[in-house]
Amino acid sequence: MKKIVHIITRLDMGGSAQNTLRTCIGLPNEKYRVVLVSGLSRESKMTGAERRTVDANLDMAAKQGVTVIVLPKLIRRIDPVSDALALICLLRLIRKEKPTIVHTHTSKAGILGRLAAWLLRVPVIVHTPHGHVFHGHFSRFLSKAFLYIESAFDKITDCTIALTSGEWKNYIELSVSKPEKLTTIHSGVDVDTFLNPAIDLKEKRKSLNIEPDGRVVGTVGWLLPIKGPVYLLKAMQLVWLKHNDVKLMFVGKGELESELKSMADGMGAGDRVLFPGWRDDIHEIMPVFDIFVLPSLNEGMGRVIVEAMAAGKPVIASNTGGIPDLVINGKTGYLVEPGDPGELTEAICNLLENPGRRLTMGREGRKRCQLFSEELMIKKLDVLYTRLLKAS
Repeated sequence: MKKIVHIITRLDMGGSAQNTLRTCIGLPNEKYRVVLVSGLSRESKMTGAERRTVDANLDMAAKQGVTVIVLPKLIRRIDPVSDALALICLLRLIRKEKPTIVHTHTSKAGILGRLAAWLLRVPVIVHTPHGHVFHGHFSRFLSKAFLYIESAFDKITDCTIALTSGEWKNYIELSVSKPEKLTTIHSGVDVDTFLNPAIDLKEKRKSLNIEPDGRVVGTVGWLLPIKGPVYLLKAMQLVWLKHNDVKLMFVGKGELESELKSMADGMGAGDRVLFPGWRDDIHEIMPVFDIFVLPSLNEGMGRVIVEAMAAGKPVIASNTGGIPDLVINGKTGYLVEPGDPGELTEAICNLLENPGRRLTMGREGRKRCQLFSEELMIKKLDVLYTRLLKAS
């Protein structure tokens, strides 16, 4: 039995954390012994409901035989003292566990975890950046610094996993890595949960303050600048000139929530914009949407797009990052220029005015979502681990 240590800075309800957790749960326990290492995740500022969901997932992982270890000094922000202590803790942990594979996730954990694994001569070192980390997430200086650091750490990495072909190309074009050291494995989504949710749609609409026959444009995710929610609200201001019965729903939380509410009130559309906050019932909310929109300025992959497709919804999303891997323009939805409210308006109106097109795109999305299932992700990871172990 091979032992794998997975390392990530924080476990919350974000895409990278969920991908890591589902990987640890899904790997066959008759073949691998899995250890999951993370920080305390305090920087995520989770609500009580979020924390309970994360804890329930960790309980599930433990029942599957995953050993969960928390390192308090492993944090997301740059802190020389905490980072040095975290490195020492990782060295002690890896020396004790003696893993065959160390698989790191996201930037900070990737730097500290790979360094510790290399210093202790772990046979196989794998890294998943979980997105296009060189644009939009940090200042220009930090982005450039991460670029140089990733290039240097590639030399001690056996394989880097890109979530999409766009991310794979990004690493090649920026000379961070070479094709022979890269592979693409899409982040796996529990599509079955979204294919046939057992809900009373009428009651769900009522609970969300939506009329029985009301139309809804919805998005799910962090309310942060890089996710582009302001551009969606500006687009809806134009949409309402033609379709004033449509409601807009922002499911999620983040620093822009107050600004978005003020903008909506300023437009005289406060009653048309809904903010249900962070929810653990996205699979029940998706069926309420007529159109799903992801207006991100940059996106590693966009797991929520797969969830929307599984729910049978047409998707309008930004033509950026890894999104083009998921959305087939004109078939499962529309790709638009990021940060362009005009293009968003046009695409939304097009689908609002063509219910048949919405249904057709939704059906095509349901077919396509199977390409991004958890099961397929686990199979590809198993093949990758086996290949790397043979070559080590």
